[in-house]
Amino acid sequence: MDEFSFIRSIQPRYYRQPSLIKGISDDGAVIRPFGEDFVTAVDTMVEGVHFTKETMPPFYIGHRVLAANISDLAAMGSTPVFYMVSITIPHHWREVELKSLYEGMKLLADDYQMDLIGGDTVSGRDLSVTVTVMGTVAKNKARYRSAARPGDILFVTGTLGDSRGGLEWLLHEERPQSEDAAYLVKRHRSPEPRVAFAENLAHLSRMALNDVSDGIANEANEIAEASDVDLEIAADKLPYSDALANCYPDQYEEWLLSGGEDFELLGTIPEEDWPSIQEAADKTGVAVTKIGRVTQKNGDVPCVRLRRNHRVDVLGPSGYTHLKGEDE
Repeated sequence: MDEFSFIRSIQPRYYRQPSLIKGISDDGAVIRPFGEDFVTAVDTMVEGVHFTKETMPPFYIGHRVLAANISDLAAMGSTPVFYMVSITIPHHWREVELKSLYEGMKLLADDYQMDLIGGDTVSGRDLSVTVTVMGTVAKNKARYRSAARPGDILFVTGTLGDSRGGLEWLLHEERPQSEDAAYLVKRHRSPEPRVAFAENLAHLSRMALNDVSDGIANEANEIAEASDVDLEIAADKLPYSDALANCYPDQYEEWLLSGGEDFELLGTIPEEDWPSIQEAADKTGVAVTKIGRVTQKNGDVPCVRLRRNHRVDVLGPSGYTHLKGEDE
């Protein structure tokens, strides 16, 4: 199939969003906003770097690259509305595989009433998929990492480390897949962005959010730096699934902090607003856990500390930077 025939094959037959004036079939899309702020994010997945066909069938490649972008919108408090796809296609990829990749994106997009409004296709040596998403949020209500304040509660949605466990299983395990392993593989291949949870908190005046793409050790440091505060995490409060602990009893504690790609939400909230967090969690069926506090900056630079029993670990973006005793 030639490029133009392929584009016609993935072009939507109709559009859902009333703010879209012109979609695919011209030099650009035309959008007419309705008095809201627009939020945009972009992410790229490259074959051999972020996935292989052995661990990620084409359908799940499509789902995952769009889910990663939608998760960024959720962390901004934004409702997804549009997406664009630019894809580099190598000769060894078959038409049926490419259509499956787009189907993975389309089915997820349908869950959020998102419209595909453009993109590009080129030939190249390795498959590369770049997705740009756009969302809306009420004026001046976007969520920023810089909104954390001393005294806030630090929380996280869902469970951590599952995606890392799923990838480990796909890469290294040869024994038959158990129910626990199947759960981890699903969490790796089909992440669920926490859009509805964030949308249910739109009424709150202040909240910092960050999506867990690189592990909470990284995301917590990003919030601390952006807000110029310290964060303290209680290690025994970090949420994990029984499946992860059962499959990887020796590794799961490390993966809770640095496993990454769970696409959960890490956030801070004033203590008086915690009931709203619990209400949003109950309404959307998303587990939420208090894992720590925001404190005043205690040094020259913001710091994240991990408290475990009677020790305090200073937690860098990718793991421990040094250990010290409680009284040191």
